[in-house]
Amino acid sequence: MDGQPEPVRGRLQIFQKMEKEPQARDGSPVLEYHAALVTGDLEHLKPLMDKFFQDANVVFEIKKDEMVWQVKSPATFGLSGLWTLEYKRELTTPLCIAAAQGHTACVRHLLGRGADPDASPGGRGALHEACLGSHTACARLLLQHRADPDLLSAEGLAPLHLCRTAASLGCAQALLEHGASVQLEGGTSRDTPLHVAAQRGLDEHARLYLNRGARVDARNGHGETALSAACGAALRPDEHARCLRLCTLLLRHGAAADTRDEDERSPLHKACGHARPGLARLLLLHGADARALDYGGASPLARVLQTAACAPEGEPQLTVQELLNHGSPTVWPDAFPKVLKSCAAVPTVIEVLFNSYSQLRVSESWKDVIPEEVFQMHQAFYRSLFALAHTPRCLQHLCRCAIRKSFGRKCFSLVPLLPLPESLQNYLLLEPEGVLH
Repeated sequence: MDGQPEPVRGRLQIFQKMEKEPQARDGSPVLEYHAALVTGDLEHLKPLMDKFFQDANVVFEIKKDEMVWQVKSPATFGLSGLWTLEYKRELTTPLCIAAAQGHTACVRHLLGRGADPDASPGGRGALHEACLGSHTACARLLLQHRADPDLLSAEGLAPLHLCRTAASLGCAQALLEHGASVQLEGGTSRDTPLHVAAQRGLDEHARLYLNRGARVDARNGHGETALSAACGAALRPDEHARCLRLCTLLLRHGAAADTRDEDERSPLHKACGHARPGLARLLLLHGADARALDYGGASPLARVLQTAACAPEGEPQLTVQELLNHGSPTVWPDAFPKVLKSCAAVPTVIEVLFNSYSQLRVSESWKDVIPEEVFQMHQAFYRSLFALAHTPRCLQHLCRCAIRKSFGRKCFSLVPLLPLPESLQNYLLLEPEGVLH
């Protein structure tokens, strides 16, 4: 009939300019259709599909301008770079849009209209989008309509690899109930889902995967096990407890505490690099080698000393204590001034390390490597340090060193067995006191 609108076929093009509303080349129905999908407006979506978009598998072509930071050579643009305007093009489907936003009713309607649950013109399918957004109801609905639980994206990632937040646990459970594999390696780094969970400190995800048969010591493309990946993850302080539970879980399932990655770094190297004493203690108690060296010749102790000044709130002195009480060699005496220079702002680290020597000759020249404001802030400690330039260590300290030498790498377990007050046990275990004697 002449008065009836023609159904829309082919790609639906939308143009987005920076900080502006999208503009549709094909007219307002396309823009309204896109807006209804994004907002989950099912009442508006239904008549639009009836009138213009009977094919639920049409492809949106979204073109937009974005500002992108480009690093350039210092000779051309100085030390930083410049912002450039780049044209980007994205292909997607109505189902992918609705699933990404978590609009279950819209997803159900589109599937009822024949939408292909595995269509992925832009590289990711609707199930990928649902998992990435932690939308469990959408993920279950797609799986019930036979979406492939192991469909790989253009980046080689399965939906399970995109369960990256605590809120996505329901998505992971749904995927496994529908046959998703916990052994799939994904992307250029060849991470398994267990690696992904470990990198983000997701202990409940890890428990789920291990109970489904995930290999606890599977290695990714960097030679990392899940334990190694967890110890190397840069997590927020409020996530540390969850990560500790995760590592405990992995070790209980048989994870090797002393594996090495492609750089010969152990999980202990990585935990020490982030100055996480609880994690270092856990690894040491499960047999991690405090003397291990990576390809660069760095020990776990060297790793914590390298980062101590960057994260003093992580109490790096506790990690140094753990290592020394488990047999880590101390720093070569000639290198102590370098440690003093890098860790001057964390005098507790200097104190614990200094007390691991029976006698270390103090030089007045060391004052030159300590910033004046740091010296003034920690004056009591540094005055006690330089006072030792003219006197030997006290007899109590020499007795401590003799006992520690006798106990060797078993200090952590033997000292608490001594019939001594807790204060003396702490002294033997290098508990800092704020000054040196």
